[in-house]
Amino acid sequence: MMIDDQDRQLIAALEGGLPLCKDPYGEIAKRAFMKPGEVLSRLNAMCERGIINRHGLIVHHHRLGYRSNAMVVWDIPDKKLATLGHAMAAFPFVTLCYRRPRRLPVWPYNLFCMIHGKSRVQVEEQVLIIVEKLGLKDIPRDVLFSRRRFKQCGAHYVSETPPNGKHPPLLEKQAV
Repeated sequence: MMIDDQDRQLIAALEGGLPLCKDPYGEIAKRAFMKPGEVLSRLNAMCERGIINRHGLIVHHHRLGYRSNAMVVWDIPDKKLATLGHAMAAFPFVTLCYRRPRRLPVWPYNLFCMIHGKSRVQVEEQVLIIVEKLGLKDIPRDVLFSRRRFKQCGAHYVSETPPNGKHPPLLEKQAV
């Protein structure tokens, strides 16, 4: 799907998140060198074209008291992976859930889900809820608790050098 330089500029302006102010879309419009109405119409158009599928927020879970988090890795039979992946993703305490290829013979796991909790015990209890509710007692798994956080932010999709080689004004100003 093609996006133009103005779409890239808008995406770049949004990557840092919406500003906490009275008129966040007006502020984004300034950052992207657009009119406020154009921001929403372009966002809606990108949603309709499937470039953006949702607006979300990034919660800094540590600041909210969620001090323990773990990536739970599962060795799910391939024929059940889609069904169980969707079922796991539906739990409110699962924040990410995705498929990855196995790396046999060392790494048999193909389904990954991230769980955040206020304590290690709470995360372990949440894993057991998944096991019990989805009947996964005999499914191999490992719970990998984080030890240190190096970075937590949203994804960045606008490259420093766009494919056409032209920098939108916003990116030129940021590079200073």
